[in-house]
Parts: sequence; C-alpha cells; structure tokens
Amino acid sequence: MKLSTKGRYGLRALIDLAVYCEEEAVSIQSIARRQHISDRYLEQLMGKLRRAGLVVSVRGAGGGYRLAKPSKEISVGEVLRALEGNLDAVTCPGNEDEPGCEDADLCVTRYVWKRINDSITQAVDSIMLEQLVEESKRLREEKGQICPQSCENKNGGKQ
Repeated sequence: MKLSTKGRYGLRALIDLAVYCEEEAVSIQSIARRQHISDRYLEQLMGKLRRAGLVVSVRGAGGGYRLAKPSKEISVGEVLRALEGNLDAVTCPGNEDEPGCEDADLCVTRYVWKRINDSITQAVDSIMLEQLVEESKRLREEKGQICPQSCENKNGGKQ
C-alpha cells in the first residue's frame, strides 16, 4: 500500500494543528508555512477532513481550523480513510459481501489478502493522533526546539 500526498500531508497538518492548538483555531497559512505545504492544497485537504468530522472551520478574524474532537479520539486510520478512501492493499471480490468471484469457495489466497488488509486496518486504527503529538513534542525537545505552550501567535507568528 502506498499513500499519496493527501494522506501524508493531511496527517502532518492534523498533528501540527494539535501541537499548536488543539482547542483554538489555527490558520491555514501558519500550518502551511510550518509544514511546507501549499496553502491551496492544504485548504483542499482540510475540506475533506472537515466533511469527515475531524476538523471544524472558524470564520472571521482569528479564524482557521481546529480539531473537532480531542486528539486522543482521532485515529490515524480515520484521517487516512478521510483523505485516501479505502486503505485495503488488495481488493479481493472473494472477501466482499457481494458475489463477484466464481472461485471464492476454493481460493486460499483470499485469506492472505484479508489478513494483510486487516493488519493494515488494525495498525492505523490503533495509533491515535495524541500519540503522534506527544512524539512530536518529544522530538522537538530532543532537538532543542521550543514546544508551544499556548495558542498565542496562532495565526502566523513564530511559536
């Protein structure tokens, strides 16, 4: 399975959003600047994440995006499915509820595909955004970078 930039950049943007202010709105421009992602592309990704119920947009002065729920309640799997769609590495009609494979009853490889797909699902659904936020903070501290303590300068100032 290979993720596109939608999944990779979108996950980075959500981690950034949670690191820099889980409760307050953060501007697209500030996320884009820190993550080196185009504003336009990031706006498209945030639209998908908003429709999936993972972020909410805040209009007006001081507006931007914020998480729709706590980072401990958002799995990497939710984020990736919102941006990429189905995460199955292999699509096998024999494993679907609908008929489509004449040899499904005799095909043993479908069990391999199901186990691979189930393993991917289990892996991404067991990693929560909060874990990645904590790991990000730990790495920043190791590198001597200051971790944001508040939401000050959330709309563009260096934090």
